[in-house]
Amino acid sequence: MDGMVLTSGWAEIGRLTDIPRQGARVVASSIGDIAVFRALDDTVFAIEDRCPHKGGPLSQGIVHGHAVTCPLHNWVIDLQSGEAAAPDVGCVKRIPVKVEDGRVLLSLPGAAA
Repeated sequence: MDGMVLTSGWAEIGRLTDIPRQGARVVASSIGDIAVFRALDDTVFAIEDRCPHKGGPLSQGIVHGHAVTCPLHNWVIDLQSGEAAAPDVGCVKRIPVKVEDGRVLLSLPGAAA
């Protein structure tokens, strides 16, 4: 998945099994790097790969439940909402993602679904 550049619309970025459970992959896009996470229960999330605090690479953080901890300053980001856990305040952009027949697809903001 690394190095793939997306422009618009739904695009297959790989298979669910390409992303380790409690891990992430990074996809380059026209809006910047997107971190695609796979939770232990196989739920998939996609958010911008930039912590709202100091821009840390969330894809390199520790995934726990449906959250990721930023590797720079331990901010916890809810992968479903994109919101930082209290007492921290901030939000990352969420990217529409779906899994069909084991394939992971992303849709960029403003793209036709």
